[in-house]
This record gives sequence, structure tokens and C-alpha cells, in this order.
Amino acid sequence: MSDGSRIPRGIDEFNPYIINTSSYMLAGTPTNAERLGVLTSEKDQWTGFITDWNPLYAKYSDKKNGRTTAVKDQLLAIIDQCVLLDQSSRILDRIAASPNVTIVDMETFRIKKGVLQKTTRSFSTTPISETPIAAVQPLGGGSVAIKCHSNTSRASILDSADSVQYVYAVGDTPPASADVQGLSKELSTKASFTLALGAGSSAKYLYIYFRWYNTKHPELASPWSAMVTTLIL
Repeated sequence: MSDGSRIPRGIDEFNPYIINTSSYMLAGTPTNAERLGVLTSEKDQWTGFITDWNPLYAKYSDKKNGRTTAVKDQLLAIIDQCVLLDQSSRILDRIAASPNVTIVDMETFRIKKGVLQKTTRSFSTTPISETPIAAVQPLGGGSVAIKCHSNTSRASILDSADSVQYVYAVGDTPPASADVQGLSKELSTKASFTLALGAGSSAKYLYIYFRWYNTKHPELASPWSAMVTTLIL
């Protein structure tokens, strides 16, 4: 029986799905993952499943000598991890809602057309005016802990947004604004997260700006916050 879910739960159906979607995320310039708003960390986790999957599936395909209960259980565990990653980060929902999504994207990720049909509910067309308030704390080893919140709440994404977008530079010279060319740009669906800059960034400064962002309606993004600066440990 055919599996109607986005991520196949059967081992033989999941095999081509994870191979195809992993290579598809990495293809293109910019990559399809970037074009569809998949974060680098999410892309790395998704494509990383292949490393463990391929040798196990090779054993599973050898019905006489390699298909053991242990091998089957390990393959099913990888499928569960992929499903959990999607459920926690809403990767496929965000791909479906991307303004850049194409029919090929939907077919590759097994996103049904009906799921993408727009509902008639209304939404605000007014750009977000409130900017994030960010607390930045160096952790050592080149990593920095970041917590973003609004004027009236603890670390959380603003109701009219679904993520926080940030641009940053590492060095000794602060950028003139958040709009200068060459700044690194990332997106977090969580208000509290860690930015890993690498041990080589220690003793340099992090210059970073934040804004509330809505992946379904990027035109409603808030203005950039004032620049936040911290010494990287």
C-alpha cells in the first residue's frame, strides 16, 4: 500500500526519498535549501541522515545475510529522527509556504498540492513595527548564546512573526548598517539559540543586527534593531 504521508515511514519507500531530497537540497546556486528557507543547521541534519542510512540499507537489501532485526530497527530509528526533525522545525511546512516554492519542489518533498491551497482567512498587511530586543552572551570556544524577545515578554517569537532574522560580521571594524554588502545572514525559528562562530573567532568582535521575520510574508519584516556588539571568547 502506498504511504500517503510526506515522509515515507516504510524502509524501501524512505530510501529513495532521503537520497533524492538530500541531493536536491544541495543542488543549485544558491542551493535549493537556501532558496526555500531551510537553515544551514537543518540542511546539515537532513543530508547527514544519508551517512548512517546508506551502509545500513545496503545490509538490509541483502535479505539472506544482512537483513537482521537490529539492522531493520536502526533504519526505522533514522526514519523516526527525520520525522522528528521535520516536526520540531516545520521544515516541510516552511518549504510549502515559501514564496519561491515550485511544482518540482513539491513533488520532490512529497508535498501534496491540497496542503498548499490558500485558506480564506485574512492576515495583517501592515509591516511589523516592533524590533527585537536581544541579549547576547559569549559562551567560549567561539559560540554566543542569543535570546530575543519583544517589549512585553520573555524570550519568544513575536506573534505576527514566525522567526528572527539576523545579519552579522566578525572582526574589528563594525559595519555601517545592517544593509551593507558582505554580512552573513541567518534565520532562527527559535527565540533562544546559539550562534557557533568557531574557535578561530575568539578575541574578535561580533557585530549583529536582528529583526522579526515572517517566512510566509517576508515583506512584513520589521526594521533592523540597533547593532549589538560583544567580544567573542
